[in-house]
Amino acid sequence: MQWIQLTIAQVSDVPGLSELSSDLAQNALTTNNVWMMLCTALVFIMHLGFAGVETGFGQAKNTVNILFKNTVTPILGIVTYAIGGFFLMYPGFETPGWFAFDSSGWNMFWFNSSEADITTDYADGGYTYWTDFLFQAMFAATAATIVSGAIAERVKLWAYLAFTLLFVGIVYPLIGSWKWGGGALDAMGFYDFAGSTLVHSVGGWGALAGVILVGPRIGKYVNGKTVDKPGASVPLAAIGVFLLWFGWFGFNGGSVLSADPGLVSIVLVITCLGAASGGLGGFLAAYFAFKRLDLGMVLNGILAGLVGITAGADVFTPGSALLIGFISGILVVLSAIFLDKLKLDDVVGAVSVHLTCGIWGTLAVGLFSTNPEHSFLTQLTGVAICGAMAFFSAFTIFYVLKVSVGIRVSEEHERSGLDSHEHGIRGYTIVFDE
Repeated sequence: MQWIQLTIAQVSDVPGLSELSSDLAQNALTTNNVWMMLCTALVFIMHLGFAGVETGFGQAKNTVNILFKNTVTPILGIVTYAIGGFFLMYPGFETPGWFAFDSSGWNMFWFNSSEADITTDYADGGYTYWTDFLFQAMFAATAATIVSGAIAERVKLWAYLAFTLLFVGIVYPLIGSWKWGGGALDAMGFYDFAGSTLVHSVGGWGALAGVILVGPRIGKYVNGKTVDKPGASVPLAAIGVFLLWFGWFGFNGGSVLSADPGLVSIVLVITCLGAASGGLGGFLAAYFAFKRLDLGMVLNGILAGLVGITAGADVFTPGSALLIGFISGILVVLSAIFLDKLKLDDVVGAVSVHLTCGIWGTLAVGLFSTNPEHSFLTQLTGVAICGAMAFFSAFTIFYVLKVSVGIRVSEEHERSGLDSHEHGIRGYTIVFDE
């Protein structure tokens, strides 16, 4: 067996070995990069899912307005993230802290088109700098979309767009930098795999601030009772939820930051189990609460399970995923009931899905993680810090807009619908041939 006892020097002299090593490295890079680009496309599809959910749950007279916001939101999100958000979120902290800005990265992005730039500073897997930007930009736009659904049907379009520019361009990337950019929360040991807090709760806090300041829709709460306002299309809402479930495979799967077959596989299993058990929890909780088979709560239960599982999709077991998702489905029903008690009108249940279950999922890391270093107290501290920053910032932005240009449409426009007044067309038109 002496023939296999080669020294490192002897191995390095084997003809063609260095070339083989280089080829393997290139193949790994290509595989990782293709997977990340596929995940980017899946996350992009989630914007279509959000559009379906919000349009389906919203009233027919506001269809075009809702679709307009859901179309412009990723546009503004991607552009503002390119202008400054990307470099604010990943500044490369020399010493973990609360603020840094990478001006060199800004110059590299705008004045360089090299194909050879590979992320090595903060990404665990090998893939290109450009793929990394695009994947992260999809996440950024998602945070603003969460706000859109909660305050639909009564917010001024220009006020919402102004909020989106500031929230996605500054608030979201700043908070994200504290963990994903190597900032103070990362040094503290706070863990959020794919954004239960950094994406969903941040968006949820923004939605809550908007709901408080914009106020409920006319006729939503009458004589102490909650009045249901039928959505335009239940089938469209269901299609939107399934598109979001589909896109979540990229949302969580891409957060592995490589095409590692073992880790990607378990993350996708955990993601799917969380969604399924969340739908089951929403189904049962709604049945006991309302004594009916509530499709809307089953759909939101699926989303709740997905949000809840996102913080620890790489450190949960399948068993804990079922429990976390199921509890998320119950929480989304209880949260929706509680918000109505407070007369906080959330059209699509965004606060309940993304804020309530985002908090629960992040705390669940401290309870169910397979990594013993993850602490419940640390997770709670991170949730509190991110929540305080997100809510204060969103509330301030909305308040300044409210006292300056106004954030709510007129009563006349709200009653008759925003489509005809702000867009000149309706979402559903039946034309009869004469």
